[in-house]
Amino acid sequence: MSYGPGVKVVSILGEDYSIKAPEGEEQTLLDAALMLKATLAETKKKYPTLIGDRLLVLAAMNLCSQQIEMKKQHKLELDRYQEQVSATVEVISKTINQA
Repeated sequence: MSYGPGVKVVSILGEDYSIKAPEGEEQTLLDAALMLKATLAETKKKYPTLIGDRLLVLAAMNLCSQQIEMKKQHKLELDRYQEQVSATVEVISKTINQA
């Protein structure tokens, strides 16, 4: 079977998906598939009776929740760094003005 450039086949829950990745993003696609598979396995371990779409939706919701938490944490860190930079600039300005 021949696939075009950038097309990767990933197997998720026993189904094969041919997905075209943008040029240079093929590894990101494969990493995303591995992350999804790992999350599916973790979710299945916690909820062994879930199958198919229900398992996939819960795993996707878990990944989305993690993404939201990471964005919140990233914003807090950026805000903190901005405060530090502003305080440093203020000290430098005062020092220059006193000279």
